[in-house]
Amino acid sequence: MSTNGSNGAPGNGAASNGHRPGKKIRVAIVGVGNCASSLVQGRYYYENAKPEDTVPGLMHVELGGYHVRDIEFVAAFDIDKNKVGKDLSEAIYTKPNNTYVFQQVPKLDVKVERGMTHDGLGKYLSQIIEKAPGPTADVVGILRERKVDLVVSYLPVGSEEATKWYVEQALRAGVGFVNAIPVFIGREPYWQRRFAEEGLPVIGDDIKSQVGATISHRVLTRLFMDRGVRLDRTYQLNFGGNTDFLNMLERERLESKKISKTNAVTSMLDYEMDPDNVHVGPSDHVPWLEDRKWCYIRMEGTTFGDVPLNAELKLEVWDSPNSAGVITDAIRCLKLGLDRGLKGTLVAPSSYFMKSPPIQIHDDISHNRLEAFIRGEDNETLVGTENLTKAQLKKAASTAPVASATVKKAAAAAR
Repeated sequence: MSTNGSNGAPGNGAASNGHRPGKKIRVAIVGVGNCASSLVQGRYYYENAKPEDTVPGLMHVELGGYHVRDIEFVAAFDIDKNKVGKDLSEAIYTKPNNTYVFQQVPKLDVKVERGMTHDGLGKYLSQIIEKAPGPTADVVGILRERKVDLVVSYLPVGSEEATKWYVEQALRAGVGFVNAIPVFIGREPYWQRRFAEEGLPVIGDDIKSQVGATISHRVLTRLFMDRGVRLDRTYQLNFGGNTDFLNMLERERLESKKISKTNAVTSMLDYEMDPDNVHVGPSDHVPWLEDRKWCYIRMEGTTFGDVPLNAELKLEVWDSPNSAGVITDAIRCLKLGLDRGLKGTLVAPSSYFMKSPPIQIHDDISHNRLEAFIRGEDNETLVGTENLTKAQLKKAASTAPVASATVKKAAAAAR
């Protein structure tokens, strides 16, 4: 593991990956669905926000020297016939997108290019989406020609092969990567090594919402733990009306999603739960809900005297705006990683922004670590050679305001 710039960033502040600190962040989007719509809308909704303003869903209006308006969308890829060829500013409102519209976006002169399909189009989604004709665009060439800094992946759940294909394109083009979906990239040593070898940072995997089902379940689980209530059984049932839930009707596409959401919750406990007593995952698709998601959580526990304690929560959210601010912060943090020449998975940003980071860190600690990262004080990365044990990962989750002695010792042994 590399810590505080010890991964080879030049001393003069120039990035070793060929990127240079600048006033703009040039972003490419893969998957122009509801999440992309909320992200692009938000960039223009807050473009005139003052740095001292408090904006719901953003850590800072100006983060590490980058304002929200410093994000520029310069490339986009999709496979939907109704979106490919359109300007990004038009495609984000095109059906089957059905999220909340809170901002009209000016014409961006960014054409949505024909992307790679692979396993990105599921059985049910293919009934409402027609693939655009023609060959896949030269993704590497476009990323290079438009001087893209980083790619944000919003591919559908279950797009294992498509995700890996786009990661390869990003590596070849020499750009950073934010993996917003539950395909395991940032947490896997193989991909950590690949990004480290190219001198590039990655943040992953599977974006947390601002206040969504998983983060709510996670915080309640930690509350039980901190207050000495034994959690015996729990479930989280989610359903909604967007294409993500339609895609997840294919249960075979859900394996990584269920792993991601379950681990995000159970990692808050200092003991193991019987897998049969935990159920976290999507339940059904209800078209009239559109991009709204309804979540039901039940938790059954035991208190003093073996007396039962049960808690239930219902949460209703607009799904895509709920994560757009988190991605806005993740984009700016990845650009800071590029500016500093960091390589591999960025530990603090991944732990705070993602459901399945390589190290599950308690939320209060990961928040402090992320603020330290923004200030340039916590540049810890994983480069795929650490071989951390389960016990070391568990200790790192709760003992490190900046970087735990356990992790540092393991990193030294790996070098």
